[in-house]
Amino acid sequence: MDAIVSQGAIVDAVKKFFADDANTSDYGNGGTNGKPEMITKMEGFAGAIAKVNCIKHHHTIVDGNVSASEFTFDFDMKDGSKIYWHEIIRRIWNDEGKVTHEEYFNAA
Repeated sequence: MDAIVSQGAIVDAVKKFFADDANTSDYGNGGTNGKPEMITKMEGFAGAIAKVNCIKHHHTIVDGNVSASEFTFDFDMKDGSKIYWHEIIRRIWNDEGKVTHEEYFNAA
């Protein structure tokens, strides 16, 4: 999944690796419920990107069915704003290799 995200194909990663009932939590400020809602959110986000300056995957650790991946995302957005996130993405996986929960933490 991290390899796909690193290539900027975030929507494809969600489509391939999220369980139908997966949910997300976004820095404690909301999230998504279900794969279709996450796909819609990521399609909207990806569509708002004017330029990908950098997507860097630093590290991933895995412990049982839990993984944590460190990324830096640097985007110029179509509205003229800039996004720079250095974050940890924590994922819980089911026995079928699908994400059931994804949570984002600021790693700054």
